[in-house]
Amino acid sequence: MGEVKGFLKYERLELKKESVKVRVKHYNEFSKPLSEDELKSQGARCMDCGVPFCQSGCPVDNLIPEWNDLVYNNKWEDAAERLLSTNNFPEFTGRVCPAPCENSCVVGINMPAVSIKSIEKAIIEKAFEHGYIKPKLPKVRTNKNVAIVGSGPAGLATADQLNKFGHTVTVYEKNEVLGGLLALGIPDFKLSKNIIARRTDLMKAEGINFKTNSNIGVDIKISELQDKFDAVVLCGGAEAPRDLKVEGRELNGIHFAMDFLKQQNRRNGNRKISNNEISAKGKNVVVIGGGDTGSDCIGTSIRQGAKSVINLELMPQSPKERASNNPWPEWAFIDRASTSHEEGCEREFAVMTKAFIGSNGNVEKLKLVRLKFGHPNSKTGRREMTEISNSQFEIEADLVILALGFLGHQQNNLLSELKISTDQRSNVIADNKYMTSVDGIFTAGDMHVGQSLVVRAINEGRNVAESVDMYLR
Repeated sequence: MGEVKGFLKYERLELKKESVKVRVKHYNEFSKPLSEDELKSQGARCMDCGVPFCQSGCPVDNLIPEWNDLVYNNKWEDAAERLLSTNNFPEFTGRVCPAPCENSCVVGINMPAVSIKSIEKAIIEKAFEHGYIKPKLPKVRTNKNVAIVGSGPAGLATADQLNKFGHTVTVYEKNEVLGGLLALGIPDFKLSKNIIARRTDLMKAEGINFKTNSNIGVDIKISELQDKFDAVVLCGGAEAPRDLKVEGRELNGIHFAMDFLKQQNRRNGNRKISNNEISAKGKNVVVIGGGDTGSDCIGTSIRQGAKSVINLELMPQSPKERASNNPWPEWAFIDRASTSHEEGCEREFAVMTKAFIGSNGNVEKLKLVRLKFGHPNSKTGRREMTEISNSQFEIEADLVILALGFLGHQQNNLLSELKISTDQRSNVIADNKYMTSVDGIFTAGDMHVGQSLVVRAINEGRNVAESVDMYLR
């Protein structure tokens, strides 16, 4: 390594951010890159640990120690080559990945982990800036054609890999813009849409065909793809939202998170939105759900001019540091306040929504109760949840956003036409080669494993591409 004791010499640096006062006035990305000298020192913190647990923590097995050392030695083009050898889209993961690699970093056992995510983003941006990344068409084309359903991270990774193998690839996207939930689900202040367009433009130049406004199972039958292509890969997103079926759910002003987020992304892109416009401006907003999607709704509500924002979480607040039963190198279940939380949001933990209250058909209040949790069950690992007596209370709400996770893909004739098998969670069943119950039709990403991380979707796409390539050859 560049400096064997660099982790003792240099402190971890976080990306600099615009002040809250400034950034809530726009929807642009607000983190500022570290200088080259700062990045060099951060690369030097990567120790010669012998067994790089960061790689095992990374779903795409990034060669993290190698490119950290190359950054330290100012070899940016070589660093980009190593990074792109395992990750098709580091410009996405460098922005939105929760960095499980850093949770597995050896330095992180007893001090702040290496700034892996910041370095990853810097490498790929430097590569684009200096022209290291150029369209690379395959030297030889096979006579095989593959259709990919969905242009999210799994679909894009699958397309990129199969194109590199020489197959002719066509990607079908049901929306008017490429990127799936990267484009319409994640706010611009976390992932600017020109970053997605930059990548898809590159993929087009490399020979990949994209067809938008093409909803397979609705506009086009999957049997048509089956007849036209040598293989089909299903990479749709998990977009069926989990509902909260309590008294008053029918009141106006209660919306699913993705309906809210997609509208704002369409506004930012000067695209049409539905007539049922959702706006937080001047309203008391309650976001139910404490995950990343809930956090995105908070940041968006604040930028829209919400009067107040409250975030409700069913589970108790996590500890500030790892619990004894959550040791390194596992993912650390600790309290993480997002940048959206920092922008002005009240958080309530261990509360359950019992009912929505309103008048004239509009929601006005939430009826809540506080919860207590017992010790984890030895068999299931779950903690018994009970309501605390006399702890009921109410909060005002003009707009309620449900960010409770997802229950799989949206149901249509995509799967039913060919009777493609699914499990109890509506995920598509596949063998160890990612083949579904129908020969020649494969699956990957959220449609295969359920709602997950962008980096895991990329890994699924890379893996299914290998299986499809072997099948075609």
